[in-house]
Amino acid sequence: MDQEALKNNLSGLERKIMMLLNDHKLLKDEMRTIKLENHELRTDLRKREEQLSNFKNQVKITKIADYISPEDESISELRKKVDDYIREIDKCIAHVSR
Repeated sequence: MDQEALKNNLSGLERKIMMLLNDHKLLKDEMRTIKLENHELRTDLRKREEQLSNFKNQVKITKIADYISPEDESISELRKKVDDYIREIDKCIAHVSR
């Protein structure tokens, strides 16, 4: 090969290397962004699963309170206490979630 052909080949290789390095940098940036988004989505999912679990527990407690016969006067007091407990648990969960 003559000198000119070698220079052309070298120049072409340098151009391809620069393109590959640029592509590599773009892909690394994109991967970093996707990892961050993935982390945020997983955190959000965990919070929503916690909320769902809390709502399910509230529904269970409410059902228990509803099954209690309303004939007894102390039942209304019991329901009030259960509601107070639910509110207190919600406050604790909100505090822990911060």
